[in-house]
Amino acid sequence: MPPIGEMREKSLHAALKAYYAQPDDLIEARVDGYFIDIVRGQTLVEIQTRNFSAMKRKLSALLVSHPVRLIHPIARERWVVRLSSDGEVISRRKSPRRGTVDMLFSELIRFPELVAHPGFSLEVAFIQEEQIWLDDGRGSWRRNHWSIADRRLLAVTDRLIFESADDYRKLLPASLPDPFTAAELAAARGCAAPLAQKMAFCLRHMDVTAIVGRRGKAYLYSPR
Repeated sequence: MPPIGEMREKSLHAALKAYYAQPDDLIEARVDGYFIDIVRGQTLVEIQTRNFSAMKRKLSALLVSHPVRLIHPIARERWVVRLSSDGEVISRRKSPRRGTVDMLFSELIRFPELVAHPGFSLEVAFIQEEQIWLDDGRGSWRRNHWSIADRRLLAVTDRLIFESADDYRKLLPASLPDPFTAAELAAARGCAAPLAQKMAFCLRHMDVTAIVGRRGKAYLYSPR
């Protein structure tokens, strides 16, 4: 195992790559000047655990001549493992937070326009994971300065594939009025208002919805 400080998300990425790889795949192959996690015939499979902004230029270049499948994990269940500064386990507890598909839009907001490309598809892998916290004094104040040193895959429990605008359109609850505001989307989805605003922004730029007016200061959206 590499030193604790050098593990940031490497374990999760490697485990997902092993989970998705098939016998005839090429792993970490170079295509058009980029290293690709999995090459499956003409299809390029990239696994991105976070920070979609780092992928925008790469995906834009690859989509010119290849279909691309982007895989993103969302933790439906998580256990937090706390380690002392010398790597000893202090505690392990289950987090009350449960990931939802809506969280995808916190990352998709980095390049919603790419989603409309006919060669692009996205797969959400719902997982169980361990998140490793290290008592090194260098983490966020929200975690009392504990660092997130690693994420470890325990299981893939479900998968959701988005290949067309229709797949994203299914995320709009039947109870939504037409037109609707981001606040109404938040209420219908049961998510926080800032996340619903990101979802509304993304769906508009993905040609799933369109702005059809305003209600006060709020945009009104309607499905296309």
